[in-house]
Amino acid sequence: MSTHPILPGFHPDPSVCWAGDAYYLATSSFEYFPGVPLFRSTDLLRWEQVGNVLDRAEQLRVVRGAAAGSTGIFAPTLRFHDGEFWLVTTNLIERAKGHLIVHTTDPGKGWSAPVYTDGAIGIDPDLAWDEQGTCHLTWAHEDGIRQAAVDPRTGHLLSEPRTVWTGTGLAHPEAPHLYARNGWWYLVIAEGGTERGHAVSVARSRSVGGPFDPHPANPVFSHRSTRHPVQNTGHADLVASPDGSWAMVYLGVRPRGSTPGFHVNGRETFLAGVEWVDDWPVVVEDAFGVPPQPTSFVDDFADGVLHPRWISPGVTLDTFVRCEDADAPRDGGVTLRAGRPQGGREPHHLLAVRARDAEWQAKATVPVGDVALVVQIDAEHWVGVERRGDVLTARAVVGPFDQELGAAAGVSAHSPLAIRAVDMSEAYGLHNGPDRLELGYVQDGRFRVLAEMDGRYLSTEVACGFTGRVVGVEALEGDAVLTEFAYDTHLAEPRATSAG
Repeated sequence: MSTHPILPGFHPDPSVCWAGDAYYLATSSFEYFPGVPLFRSTDLLRWEQVGNVLDRAEQLRVVRGAAAGSTGIFAPTLRFHDGEFWLVTTNLIERAKGHLIVHTTDPGKGWSAPVYTDGAIGIDPDLAWDEQGTCHLTWAHEDGIRQAAVDPRTGHLLSEPRTVWTGTGLAHPEAPHLYARNGWWYLVIAEGGTERGHAVSVARSRSVGGPFDPHPANPVFSHRSTRHPVQNTGHADLVASPDGSWAMVYLGVRPRGSTPGFHVNGRETFLAGVEWVDDWPVVVEDAFGVPPQPTSFVDDFADGVLHPRWISPGVTLDTFVRCEDADAPRDGGVTLRAGRPQGGREPHHLLAVRARDAEWQAKATVPVGDVALVVQIDAEHWVGVERRGDVLTARAVVGPFDQELGAAAGVSAHSPLAIRAVDMSEAYGLHNGPDRLELGYVQDGRFRVLAEMDGRYLSTEVACGFTGRVVGVEALEGDAVLTEFAYDTHLAEPRATSAG
């Protein structure tokens, strides 16, 4: 049974391609900047983040605040054609402009400014080139799956959009991807919505524009109505390997706790194999032995450059993060400009990373400035440890509720703030959350707890939306200096029974 994601934590809507000597994979990023994390692998099993596609303000407009949650960048498609990488996606807050397209010959050197497909309105766009070299844009619209020829360098549509398939009758036909194989064009889509009914369906045609005939056994892949620990499976993309074999990446979630089950780290990326039977794709779910992925890290910001894992909701990093010059004399760390004011409910300048595991601990060492260590789903669903002077406060904001959960005074600024997520999936009961969030700090080698909270309140099932938890640091009324951030899947320090 395949249960390990290849990209754990909030990495939904995966799209994959082969380019030269490696696989490349991109995922959605929604309201977070930079947008569209990009990964590289030589075996489909182990992935390294090599950057973010939309990493300049001219490429990506994001906004912050409660209304911004789960807006921004929806599902991208990543393709390699005639020596160039192409990526098409939709920025929901600019949906009226059409989909945006960027390209590059080298992802390590940055991507072009975007062009927009004026007249193609919807989500989940795809690019595919036919034998004559014409590029076809296919996307999800409220009427079904639409298509038009497009000039990808300008975004100009070269034909009138038309509906090519409406799916099998399940809800929300979306996430189209087109592939040419053995004289057929295959249209792979998602149906059933991205919740428990999520599924993958396929149709084929001798022509890129249809008409498309559905697979007689649709949907070809789903975990709906099963006890599989990975649910919501769908939004698949296929890739052909150099040896002629095929694979499929898809999104899924790992719900835990009592019914209806709660997922907290968002929709993650999983891997399956594909075989071809009678010129139809057949999903081989356990074709790959996917190992648990390494996710722990310590960042002391010593090289003066932020790792591409760092993101922020609704604001560009360069507006509030200042890295020291790696060649200059330095005290270490990164300076964060003042963010959320006293009593503020929404983050202003949160420097964050994705939470990626069922159980983890995050520690932030901030010897200068007032600061908060926060884990959040969105601006209205977060918990954190705030430090002002030598006073620590554990705080929770859930919808309209804003509550102080615990406090301690006389805590040194050199004591790291800390948050733990403790897996509770094995607990028995009818009202169990997926985990327990412990808020506190580390002193004298011990994790000292200020407060605890049921992790259900920071789940997608409570907050709604399409993202997952992130954990990060925000300066409060003044600037602050973050000298070390550690994310660990092992709860290393022994737990003290109280803050005292």
